[in-house]
Amino acid sequence: MEIKIESLEKINEAAQKFVANMGDNVVFAFYGSMGAGKTTFIKSVCECLGVEDVINSPTFAIVNEYRSGSGELIYHFDFYRIKKIEEVYDMGYEDYFYSGALCFIEWPELVEDLLPLDAVKVEIEEQPDGSRLLKF
Repeated sequence: MEIKIESLEKINEAAQKFVANMGDNVVFAFYGSMGAGKTTFIKSVCECLGVEDVINSPTFAIVNEYRSGSGELIYHFDFYRIKKIEEVYDMGYEDYFYSGALCFIEWPELVEDLLPLDAVKVEIEEQPDGSRLLKF
């Protein structure tokens, strides 16, 4: 599926469409270059799911935990600063990835061998006109 994000003002519409098409999937791996909008889009998706906490990139914490409006856990990962795969083992990635909770993962290419086989690949690409194209 493809969703075009025309502008930042329309990101919530795109996030609602994404949420409506998530199905039963729980692990989403977000691929995109620096500045493509991964964090901004995940923030919007979390807001659509009813998260009321401050939503930001877990760049230094590696993982942030949120609760949806219905009380379900959501984990937001940013593996950009991972230097060695052992760091991911040490944080107990399996407890998160296989918990049944929603997992939104930024920079998954750094932990690709550890992703569940059913993880949904989500690509965000900046277009020449400044819009973003989301494919999953």
